[in-house]
Amino acid sequence: VQLVESGGGLVQAGGSLRLSCAASGRIFSINAMGWYRQAPGKQRDLVAAITWGVGSTDYADSVKGRFTISRDKSKNTMYLQMNSLKPEDTAVYYCNAYTADTYEYWGQGTQVTVSS
Repeated sequence: VQLVESGGGLVQAGGSLRLSCAASGRIFSINAMGWYRQAPGKQRDLVAAITWGVGSTDYADSVKGRFTISRDKSKNTMYLQMNSLKPEDTAVYYCNAYTADTYEYWGQGTQVTVSS
């Protein structure tokens, strides 16, 4: 499975961004996908996750009500709509896919910077 993120950038606090993650390869093997983020000097944390089949979602408490994860199975693409962005949302955001045979795949990451 190959994952390519896009959509990061610089935005002012209170603004919005939408991240995309295009998947290719063994799509049929994907069970779930998620967005993680890693700020400088900090660990990589889960932001939001979605099951590929049913579309069940889960969010970190810090982003609930502001971020929305979704996927378009016809385009093999996952999205993260980020609204009401805060400076503390600044991080490199990574796309992750978890497959039925328990492999994990990662994208290259996309930088999100929120200025105050």
